[in-house]
Amino acid sequence: MYNLPNALSLLRIVLVPILVVVLLTEFQDKEWYGLGLFLLAALTDFLDGFIARRQQQITRLGKLLDPAADKILTAAAFISLVELGVAPSWMVTVIVAREFAVSALRSFAATEGVVIAAGFSGKVKTTLQIIAISLLIIYNQLGEFVHLAPISLWLALISSIYSGIEYFVRFFHLIRTGKMKPLS
Repeated sequence: MYNLPNALSLLRIVLVPILVVVLLTEFQDKEWYGLGLFLLAALTDFLDGFIARRQQQITRLGKLLDPAADKILTAAAFISLVELGVAPSWMVTVIVAREFAVSALRSFAATEGVVIAAGFSGKVKTTLQIIAISLLIIYNQLGEFVHLAPISLWLALISSIYSGIEYFVRFFHLIRTGKMKPLS
């Protein structure tokens, strides 16, 4: 239960309030510090899974902690970006709602002994969210490339919706094929 991958997930959660304070406090170069903190937290997401698989340190705690840490990080970052006025609240609401809906769906499936593993579209979604958040954090520093931030947010939104739909399709396929009991 106590291993490096789980410690990295916990570190990601600990970094979240620090990131929010940095993003929402006015001081010189805060965008660059915020970007560094966010990318460090995102790196822990990659490393915890990589190390857990490579070192065969996958635990039940890690299976719960890792996705929770991911959702906490992205939700906090996106909500902070709404507060800063660089991300539209409706887009962030859709993205965060998708995260909660898919988490609830996967949790329900898990109670039935069924794992709905992350698919390729989920990995693309995560990558696009990291890019969008990163560009939005340094939005005011992008100069002539400022247009890349809203484009990346639109791509993150579209991939979030697509992968969310894909999860629900896979979920209902499991019910239809009898591999899982219907919702009751």
